[in-house]
Formats: sequence, C-alpha cells, structure tokens
Amino acid sequence: ITTEVKSVEMHHESLAEAQPGDNVGFNVKNVSVKEMRRGYVCGDSKNNPPKATEEFTAQVVVLNHPGQISNGYTPVLDCHTAHIACKFAAIKEKIDRRSGKKLEDDPKSVKSGDAAIVD
Repeated sequence: ITTEVKSVEMHHESLAEAQPGDNVGFNVKNVSVKEMRRGYVCGDSKNNPPKATEEFTAQVVVLNHPGQISNGYTPVLDCHTAHIACKFAAIKEKIDRRSGKKLEDDPKSVKSGDAAIVD
C-alpha cells in the first residue's frame, strides 16, 4: 500500500514529530482500515524504505526466568502487537544493567537480573 501521511497522532492529538517509545497512530489518505493488517510496516518508500532482516543485535534484560539462558535459547519476542519466536544465536557480552558497561565477553549463560547484548 502506498499513501501519504496527513498527520501523526498520539492520544488523538496531532504531533509535529514522534520520539522513540511513543505509541502513535497515522492519519493517512485514501486507505481503509480494512486494507490494513497486523504487522504492516510503514516507512518512507522513496528515500529510506524499510527492509526485512533475518537477524539483529539486541540489549536484553532477563527479568524473571527459571534457570540459566544460553546460546540457542528461543524466546517469544513481543514488539508492539507482534509475537514472534526468535533465537539467541550468541550471547555476546554481559553488561551492567544501569551503566551499560561490559562485564564479561561471551558469557556461557545469563540468568534473572542479568543484562546482555545478544545476536
């Protein structure tokens, strides 16, 4: 679907721009709600179109998990309305939750309370 965004809105109020973490909606021209599906991605199709990816690096915090998490772990990723299985291909480093400073390279595992950089 190609369209033009008339406005970006948060809580039914127009915004000049959105910030990371804002939950926004778009008012778009000539597109019916029935044409939209969960998981659709929006972007600037002319200047910087969105691209699919097979892998990404993430900073994760293990909030509450029984036992140890190691390479190959397959959690379900919840991102906005999407729920999709993923895989920790490699736990690259354990980091301090508050400062983000590296504590350990290539840890064998992480547990509840730990923060890590994973592929």
